[in-house]
Amino acid sequence: MYHFFVDSSQISADCKTVEITGADYNHIANVLRMQKGEQFSVSERDGDGRELFYEIDEITPESVLGKLCFIEEQGRELPSKIYLFQGLPKVDKMELIIQKAVELGAYRIIPMSTKRCIVKLDEKKAKSKVGRWQAIAEAAAKQSKRAIIPEVSMPVTMKQAIELCKSEGIDVKMIPYENAEDISVTRALIDGIEPGQSVAVFIGPEGGFSEDEIKLCMDNDIKPITLGRRILRTETAGFTIISWLMYHFER
Repeated sequence: MYHFFVDSSQISADCKTVEITGADYNHIANVLRMQKGEQFSVSERDGDGRELFYEIDEITPESVLGKLCFIEEQGRELPSKIYLFQGLPKVDKMELIIQKAVELGAYRIIPMSTKRCIVKLDEKKAKSKVGRWQAIAEAAAKQSKRAIIPEVSMPVTMKQAIELCKSEGIDVKMIPYENAEDISVTRALIDGIEPGQSVAVFIGPEGGFSEDEIKLCMDNDIKPITLGRRILRTETAGFTIISWLMYHFER
């Protein structure tokens, strides 16, 4: 079943009808060629996590009108918000990282410029990249039937990332580090996270974090963890932790 995001103004006050317009209308009517009677689901942008299921009632030259079938109140979101602070990787790896992080349940993705980042973005390039990354996040959210579209933020420095953790009041903060204690420490940290607690995951670029950056994180209560005996690529490390968190929260 196809899933779309709509503004609250597109749904009637009693939720019994929805009107799909713009690019999503074109996708339903001209690309998917859906017909009257077929079903689709929607979530409200900036909504409360509900998933609403509709049946196509009418297709006009400008919109698709749907009538309510039922509402899934629980939705598909994890009970905790996961913030992925991702060191800027080379080439187009960030697009893959965003796509898969959204599918796995990340709440927000914050690109990070660190000491060993090869990629450097000025403000103009950053805005262009973030626009592209946000579109990828929305497509991934639709595909995985997320109830929200995770935000991809403008790139920040390590110090700004730490300040963001403080301003957001993030409860648990972790950073993979090759000299961290054994996997039992990682397991205990994740097992101790309660539903509703927010989690920050810091992932370095290809060259990893510098010793100074690790120390700065540890001084700000960001816990070093290991991901096992193997060294993972930057695009694999984030997926690994978010997958573990997803399993922890949904088991």
